[in-house]
Amino acid sequence: MAKDKTVSTQEIRAQFPALERVYNGFPVAYFDGPGGTQVPRSVVDAMTAYLFNHNANTHWAYPTSRETDEILDYSRAALADFLNASPAEIAFGQNMTSLTFHLGRALGRNFAAGDEIIVTELDHHANVDTWRSLEKERGVLVRVVPMDIETGTLEFAELENLLNAKTKLLAIGAASNAIGTISDVKKACQLAKENGTLSFVDAVHYAAHNLIDVADLGCDFLACSAYKFYGPHIGVLYGRKELLEKIDFPKLRPAPDYAPERAETGTQSHESIAGAGACVDFLASLAAGDTRRERLKNTFAEIHTRKKELFKTLWNGLSEINGVRLYGQNPEANRTPTIAFTVKGLNSQSVSEKLAERGIFTSHGDFYAMTVVERFGLQTEGLVRAGIACYTTDAEIERLIEGVSRASRSEP
Repeated sequence: MAKDKTVSTQEIRAQFPALERVYNGFPVAYFDGPGGTQVPRSVVDAMTAYLFNHNANTHWAYPTSRETDEILDYSRAALADFLNASPAEIAFGQNMTSLTFHLGRALGRNFAAGDEIIVTELDHHANVDTWRSLEKERGVLVRVVPMDIETGTLEFAELENLLNAKTKLLAIGAASNAIGTISDVKKACQLAKENGTLSFVDAVHYAAHNLIDVADLGCDFLACSAYKFYGPHIGVLYGRKELLEKIDFPKLRPAPDYAPERAETGTQSHESIAGAGACVDFLASLAAGDTRRERLKNTFAEIHTRKKELFKTLWNGLSEINGVRLYGQNPEANRTPTIAFTVKGLNSQSVSEKLAERGIFTSHGDFYAMTVVERFGLQTEGLVRAGIACYTTDAEIERLIEGVSRASRSEP
């Protein structure tokens, strides 16, 4: 653990066994973090320790059950520190999508035909289609904030125009998982609040790069996924306690009726919840500070600076390659270190396959941000996406630039 300084990239890398992998004779460079980061030993250790030593169901009067309760409480507290919330406002679920469907179904019980929900073109469809399902189920009307195709940002003036007396919910992403745009969700949530509208923030892509403060954002709900910030595959839902306690969640009659467990269904993946708490502790261990929240702030501040420099190098290197087109804002903008690009004459899968042959792992397609890709006219080709994580090095950035350059020249 760092006592007086932030841990170096090499010290961070030593905690990730996956980084030892070799493919086709090349050390693997993982640029697929926007789809799921690699996991440090401490997270896996927490999960296996739970399964080997504490595995039980909750709320019973024997040791392993009580230990399970304590571990789940610990992880709620860790995620509460991560989001600047209270443990009673942290619910867990299989993933962000299932949690959002569950919340949508619950909120929809109080929506009537003609009520309106606002979504955006920039969002992952987990924060679009989940709410569109209420069009069929409740007869609500979904309004859409458009994306400015030139800047890759939301047209906020249109958001203000769409808000009206019938608007029940604004669902907005904090950052685009496709092109890295960071949206002013604080402003959006304030506009919603002034209109008497609930706000839901998809922070899945944002959470890996910027420390979230739900109190500062002023949102009513926020969702993220631990596997995007070095944890296991599990979703996290923040909801204001007073809302979690009164929303008519679909639930079994004997199930807990208090926050936050009333927002959860059935037996959870306890080992994944243990891992989610451990990944927050991993991040907090990378910098000094008197409290976990303070250590998290210092970690994110230091790693943000590192990522920004790496991203600038990557952006400038790719922009100099003939036939490569970059999408989204430049490195000086308020954005995440996630780059999306195309290579002339090649679809995104072909580019990713060529890179993978050299041990460089990137993702391709639409990343469930289908509307963004459609707006760019890339339904067939798709985008290549590369994300920078806490373990990314300068050497890996240079390898990616070289690999794309080779692909653009049709070299192996």
